[in-house]
Formats: sequence, structure tokens, C-alpha cells
Amino acid sequence: MKKHPAIAVLEFRDIAVGLVATDAMLKRSPIAFLKCGTISRGRFLTLLGGTTASVEEACHEGLLQGGESVLDHVLLADVHPQLYDAILGHRRPVGAGSLAIIETSTVSSNVRAAELALKGTPVDLVELRLADAGLSGKGLSIVHGELHDVEAAVEIAASFLRDAGVEAGFRIIPAPHEALAGHVGAGTRFGSAALLELDGEGDER
Repeated sequence: MKKHPAIAVLEFRDIAVGLVATDAMLKRSPIAFLKCGTISRGRFLTLLGGTTASVEEACHEGLLQGGESVLDHVLLADVHPQLYDAILGHRRPVGAGSLAIIETSTVSSNVRAAELALKGTPVDLVELRLADAGLSGKGLSIVHGELHDVEAAVEIAASFLRDAGVEAGFRIIPAPHEALAGHVGAGTRFGSAALLELDGEGDER
């Protein structure tokens, strides 16, 4: 898919309101792409992209129509390329280095925190999960890089989330086991994870 300069993410508490607001956004502004649907906890998530002007106009309309049903939202006028790719489901491999996990109570806050971390440090975004099955409405991002860069990325994300009053959790794994790194690189969903045979002790019977 062609990259577009701006994206917006809107989370609605109510599915019906989310559908109506998304319809209004589409009718209001000529956006370039749309992805929307229900997520866990009975919420509705809308992702749209295009030119900065079109996305800003659509987002404004969505907020107007959504009203108090809008749980959270984010508008990125100059989205980082890695974040753009991750939102569309692309992944980056995990090599030597450290991992940081950023977990937030909303999707939009995680997207913004990951964007700030990417623009403020040379870390790579391994995975971004947007309230999919098993996350109970949470956002999850995992970044990879040198330990000092990963620590700086977490501090940038944590500072933003503290100021925004968002419930969040952070953990750093300085030197992840190669088995864990491989699993994280392939994806953190248990249902799609492969069983990996290791060299540890087992029952030989």
C-alpha cells in the first residue's frame, strides 16, 4: 500500500456510535484509506489515512459525531514510516540487543507513545497490537535496540503517558533469551505461536 503522510486513530466506547461517526468522516473528507471494526470490550476502532488536511478534517468530524463516546484518539500529521508499517501489520526482526514493552489502557495512547519513541531514539518497532483478541482493549508495542536507546525510548513514552494521565506499564529485557527473541519476532499472540523445542531437561520416558 502507498504510504500517506497522516493517520488518525479513533476509539469509540459504543459500536453504533463508532459506525455512525465513521460514516460521517467518510462523507466529510476524501481520505485515502480506512480500516475499522469492533475490538474487545465492545468498542469500535477506526483507522484512517491520507493527506494531512483530509485526515485532520475527517478526525474533527469523527470527534464531533462521536462526542462522549470517543474513548481516545490520536492524529499524526507526519507519521513515522516504521509506525505506519506496523499499523498495517508489518513486523521487524529481533536481533541482538534489548527489548522494551509498552502496554497502555487505550490503543491511541500507545500509537502516540510509540511514535514519540521512534522519533526520539534509533530503536526499531518490532510489533504494534491494537486491541486485538486477548488484549482486553489495550494497546501494546515492542521496541528493539541498544540498551541505552531502549531505555531512552521508554522514558520518552513514559513521560508522555504520565502527562496524559494514561494507565500504562513498561518493562525492559536487557538481553532476551534467543528463544524468546524468536517468538517475539514472530508475534506475541499465543494462538499463532509455534511450539519450540529447547535443550533443557525433560522426561526421557
